[in-house]
Amino acid sequence: MTLQLRGVGYRYAGSAERTLRGIDLELEPRRVLGIAGPNAAGKSTLCLVAVGLAPLTIGGTLEGTVTIDGIDTRSARQYEIAQRASILFQEPHTQLSDSAPTVWEEVAFGPRNLSLPLDEVTARTWAAIEALSIADIVDRDPGRLSGGQAQLVALASVLALQPAYLVLDEPTSQLDPEGTRLVGAALVQAAETTGAGILIVEHKTDLLARLCDEVAVLDTGTIVRRGPTRDVLADPELEALGVVAPGPARLRRAVEASGRRWDPAWS
Repeated sequence: MTLQLRGVGYRYAGSAERTLRGIDLELEPRRVLGIAGPNAAGKSTLCLVAVGLAPLTIGGTLEGTVTIDGIDTRSARQYEIAQRASILFQEPHTQLSDSAPTVWEEVAFGPRNLSLPLDEVTARTWAAIEALSIADIVDRDPGRLSGGQAQLVALASVLALQPAYLVLDEPTSQLDPEGTRLVGAALVQAAETTGAGILIVEHKTDLLARLCDEVAVLDTGTIVRRGPTRDVLADPELEALGVVAPGPARLRRAVEASGRRWDPAWS
């Protein structure tokens, strides 16, 4: 049971160039796969392809295969995919339903549409709200939230669905360090308690270093690095690709550049 991309290329309708080329990735349950890379590397497109929105909803041309638990996304119906894989978009306000009068109802919107028993809807909604510490805004109008609040609410809405696979496109882009910490803890909990496989696109490599079992680096639509998180993010050549190393790796380089010996206990 995995989410697999094999030989995947993707070209938007009307474009002469492919945005993705030769992508091979596999996401297993309870694993967290990080995606890093510079702007315009194709990271958001990869998220759309991974959950079948490209090409099922937005069109374009897909090469290779994308399968979710053995189901080919090109032959599946969108609701079949949505029951297994959920996506969090980079812009949180596009994720909100515009039909819920309160944050609580917004988070409950997805589980209610799964026709779950009321007790299960309530339990999932409160679990997602508490995981992200947004209980103090449950009575607020979702349309009147700050960017950071909207991002947490949108993520809570996705977590409440408890999909087998979570695909997250920069889920902390509008969050401060405390909000980023909350998201990291919630994702670890989701992987451990629900068994979800998580694909997360992030520029914050310190977050990737804490969360991910593996990291792939994307550049101009191609995977140029892939491997265990610690090894990939410590590669000094990544900075030339616009990927800033996590704090501990930068500290180690500074210490070694000064002629001092690095003590592994500091990392």
